[in-house]
Amino acid sequence: MSDTTESGSGTPAGPQPEPLRFFGTTWVEHDGGYPARRAGVAVGSLAAAVAACFVLRFAYQGLAIADVGKPVTILVVVMFAVCSALAFRHAWDAFSKRPDPDRQASLRGLLAIGFVGTLLAYCVRSLSEAPGEKLHREEYEAARARYDRRSTGRTRDPSKKRRASGS
Repeated sequence: MSDTTESGSGTPAGPQPEPLRFFGTTWVEHDGGYPARRAGVAVGSLAAAVAACFVLRFAYQGLAIADVGKPVTILVVVMFAVCSALAFRHAWDAFSKRPDPDRQASLRGLLAIGFVGTLLAYCVRSLSEAPGEKLHREEYEAARARYDRRSTGRTRDPSKKRRASGS
């Protein structure tokens, strides 16, 4: 971060880091309880995934009680497994590159069904970094470098620019 501030507000000049869910901007300097937040997010998402599996187990038992037949039961189990695997992969990819909004909208139903996969991806990623930190860090550092190049490249006051004489 730069020591320069804009209009005395205490906000550093230039681009600001984008806050991450559950982490705010603590991912930049790994301060403000960052390790504890990472552990909390990992444990919380794992607990939510386990709770979701219990809910799915109750749904499975409901199908067994309703006696809908083996093919339907197998189809439901396979559907949740496939949707969870696809949701895991989609969430994992979204941590390293921005997802396409059109594709995101078309996959909304599949991702909702495979919510367990999304929770597990969040848990696994939290073990190494804040989910999405790598992507946000790359974007922030690139924006910071562009800002620094623009601001340090100026050697004179642009308002006193010499006008080209000629005609």
